[in-house]
Amino acid sequence: MDKNDIYETIFKRKSIRRYDLNSLDDDVLRDIEGEVARLEPLIPDINTDVLIISSEDVKTRMMKKAPHYLAVFSEDEKGYLTNVGYMLQQMDLLFAANGIGCCWQGIPTIKDHVQRRSELKFVILLAFGKPDEPLYRSDIGEFKRKSLDKITDISPTDNNREILKAARLAPSATNSQAWYLSGDDGSIDVYSVKPNFIRSLVAKKYIPIDAGILIYHVMVAAKHMNRNPEIVFKDDVEKKGCNYHASVNMK
Repeated sequence: MDKNDIYETIFKRKSIRRYDLNSLDDDVLRDIEGEVARLEPLIPDINTDVLIISSEDVKTRMMKKAPHYLAVFSEDEKGYLTNVGYMLQQMDLLFAANGIGCCWQGIPTIKDHVQRRSELKFVILLAFGKPDEPLYRSDIGEFKRKSLDKITDISPTDNNREILKAARLAPSATNSQAWYLSGDDGSIDVYSVKPNFIRSLVAKKYIPIDAGILIYHVMVAAKHMNRNPEIVFKDDVEKKGCNYHASVNMK
């Protein structure tokens, strides 16, 4: 699959909710299997499984069906949800760059026979297939996102402006955008804002996943800007009202 337009895809991607329910070609599915096998983890020590399944394997509940899904399973270790978000967003952007629609789906669940294919914990689904609606946004103004000053205390400069713009456009569950970026030109620290008690009952799973999605956007944009980014985990960072996830150092 073509990865040349991954960065540009950030600025026009959208979640696709209506699909042509016909299966993708076998050659395309084999290419997708190969890309799944090459996914880069945020935390390499955490074991994961990513399976391609069909609508017959999914309890869709209130969601519209898609012809295919990526079902993600993981060890329940520190940072595993952020790791899943980082990994699966690689497929989200890759799908969109290659004419395939997709959508993160936290409400549907897998059927029992699918769970038996992995010894790990089921986490989330990414629906995908040929879109039955426009694949891209027609204008960047269609994104409904918080302004940069609401999600970061980093001053935009020539070195990081495009990186911060790409981070701002990352998707999140219910479009909550519960992340916060701190640091400077040399290092971006990624946090999520702690939800209140009522919201935490719903959001505690999805907010760390969203942080992983954002980290991948930062990495894609930093590489595009030739900044040679490196993901690190710092021990001495904290911000009141926030949870720390990871940092991206720029060389």
